[in-house]
Amino acid sequence: MAFHQRSISLPSRPQASEVEIEQELLSLEASISSSTTISMMCDGLRRLGDIYNGVEEIVGLPSNQVEKLLEGEMEYSLELLDLCSTMQEIFMEMKAIIQELQMALRKGDYAAAQAKIQSYSRLVKKAKKHFKKTAKKATSAGCRMVMLLTKARDLSVYLLESSVHLLSKEIGIPKQSLVSKAFHKKKTVVCEEDQLQALECSIGDLENGAGHMFRKLVQIRVSILNILSS
Repeated sequence: MAFHQRSISLPSRPQASEVEIEQELLSLEASISSSTTISMMCDGLRRLGDIYNGVEEIVGLPSNQVEKLLEGEMEYSLELLDLCSTMQEIFMEMKAIIQELQMALRKGDYAAAQAKIQSYSRLVKKAKKHFKKTAKKATSAGCRMVMLLTKARDLSVYLLESSVHLLSKEIGIPKQSLVSKAFHKKKTVVCEEDQLQALECSIGDLENGAGHMFRKLVQIRVSILNILSS
């Protein structure tokens, strides 16, 4: 699956406004509400990274009124950075497990394949624990910029959490999962092999998306730190 390089509507010149960023956030929220697929999650992460570009431009504008409110964002941005970094690592591990799982199925080693499924399931549980620790933060009143940051943060967590939820359905013990079908057939897998390869690509896209968003979050954090230290 190719990673979707969707260009969002935020103009680079002239500078994006708060209204345009808010509209793009609402558009993204509507898109992910109407379509809950791994492909949509990948596209959503990419769009959020681009949205953060616009937010960074606005954050960089001099404004004494927002400096105090931005101080509260430092803790929240660090929490989201940790989550993105952790998810990027988990996606990388998932991708490696899928590769090993495909190899086990090609060899007909169903015991090894079962072990890989269990490893995958443990990773899913590990990821879900991180989301439980990421509580939603209240939006600061009186500052539209901070409200945009809060909205973007909530969507970031939602996209990552939804991605894990969708990935948990692809491989597992339930009878409808890809690999359990192979166990019941006990023969060379063709369709499942193709699906596993597609899943590996999807996980790679999610890994790249989380990494892209992580880099944008770092840039915004640096911009906020520069404002607060000036």
